[in-house]
Amino acid sequence: MIKILKTKLKGVLQISPDIFKDARGQFLATYNEELYKKNGINVKFVQDDISISKKNVLRGIHADSKAWKLVSCISGKIYVVIVNCDEKSKDFGKWQGFLLSDRDKKQILIPPKYGCSYLVLSKEAIFTYKQSEYYNSKRQSTYKWNDPKFNIKWPIKNPILSKRDKLGH
Repeated sequence: MIKILKTKLKGVLQISPDIFKDARGQFLATYNEELYKKNGINVKFVQDDISISKKNVLRGIHADSKAWKLVSCISGKIYVVIVNCDEKSKDFGKWQGFLLSDRDKKQILIPPKYGCSYLVLSKEAIFTYKQSEYYNSKRQSTYKWNDPKFNIKWPIKNPILSKRDKLGH
């Protein structure tokens, strides 16, 4: 079973998988195509990626014009921000923040043209994402983490950034 919640962003879903716990620990299925399809998620994923980052690293805002993404945090704790980056949309610039951690195992399903960014809150975090398209830098857009047109409320003033994320586009 999975629990699916709509968010305030059109097409963005928060998914909570069932976690089976006993004296030995925990077990959960991070993805089951049949179960997701049964719940109306008809996305075929073709690539899985993992990012390992230390505390105060902020990655993104990265958007892909074609790829759906299913993201989660399998170790540590992160603050994820999803932003509508479709400049032709009336909802351009709307964003929502989510806390993801290895404790709750929640996932966020992100449609194409939405940017994803995250800040590592724990000593280290492992962020995973499935993509419906193979990575292609020509379909990517990057916005600065503190772009004034989004007015995102980040819980940090001076994050650790890559060159790409400092510059944006």
